[in-house]
Amino acid sequence: MREDAPASLSEKPLLAVLKGDHPAAPTGGPPMWLMRQAGRYLPEYRALRADKGGFLELVYDSTAAAEVTLQPLRRFGFDGAILFSDILIVPYAMGQDLWFEAGEGPRLAPVIADTDLSALTPDFTRFDAIYDTVRQVKAALDPSVTFLGFAGSPWTIATYMVAGQGSKDHALARRMAYNEPDRFAALIDAIVDATVIYLSGQIDAGVDAVQLFDSWAGSLSPLQFRRWVIEPNQRIVAHLKAIHPAIPVIGFPKGAGAKLADYAAQTGVDAVGVDETIDPHWANAALPAGMPVQGNLDPLALIAGGAAVEEAVDMIRAAFADRPHIFNLGHGILPDTPIAHVEALISYVRREGVRS
Repeated sequence: MREDAPASLSEKPLLAVLKGDHPAAPTGGPPMWLMRQAGRYLPEYRALRADKGGFLELVYDSTAAAEVTLQPLRRFGFDGAILFSDILIVPYAMGQDLWFEAGEGPRLAPVIADTDLSALTPDFTRFDAIYDTVRQVKAALDPSVTFLGFAGSPWTIATYMVAGQGSKDHALARRMAYNEPDRFAALIDAIVDATVIYLSGQIDAGVDAVQLFDSWAGSLSPLQFRRWVIEPNQRIVAHLKAIHPAIPVIGFPKGAGAKLADYAAQTGVDAVGVDETIDPHWANAALPAGMPVQGNLDPLALIAGGAAVEEAVDMIRAAFADRPHIFNLGHGILPDTPIAHVEALISYVRREGVRS
């Protein structure tokens, strides 16, 4: 642990879960946070983003990004804070042009599809503003809150780098992986190296744990999943553990389905995120004994609210009752989620935790 870590893990219940303990949060129930908890469903976020004029401008204004990171903590009192940034900061620092189209999302100049990887000139000073955000958040956080950094996993980052934008089936990256495996492997290797630098820098700046988001892992066949998801994430985890052995790593391969068990057993991650399509009872039986899990409420159930949420919460809590569990969504919170439904979810999880 870093020297500024708490004397007792009980002071940070979410961090304690990531290290394999099984505490309740001080408010009752499992520790909880929500993926994309700092975002468009919050009016205070929308106001700040409008003031900054664009997403990338907001990310690179460290004071504003720190404020966005802290907003959901003030409103909801979550047990975890997630750094406000974007997974495409890594290809941007690798030298690929990045911008955001209003109403369309991120765009990258798709140089990988047309040019050799050597055309990219890395500029890792593009990480510096993110590290400054981490330092500002760390200074402002309550000591009981676990601070999570993150990065995109290599496969997911590669899909954007090859296509220049998000895509439905990631066909360009998949074709390149099949047709030019050596060239694609070189791209993956470069992403692995940049990701280790990025996450290590976040840890040095003050995060308590990190999460690897493989948002598009579900688009791969089993053999390709092993090569482009399990193996690169395994290397990232091994490098991070060599530098920061006490810092937990959460792996989140969305859409992995039955391949989640191999991912959990073979990548070396300390905890695994479970998406909303996975039966939590299956996950509890299939995942390594004692491995902490995170998830997995359907974000659409949260929009529906009421009985839909309570029934799902009850099933998730029952499934993971005998293993360390962080309550979360199965993916990011959606922009049209009513704030009252988030408040009701928090109240229900914590109230039921006290009763049990």
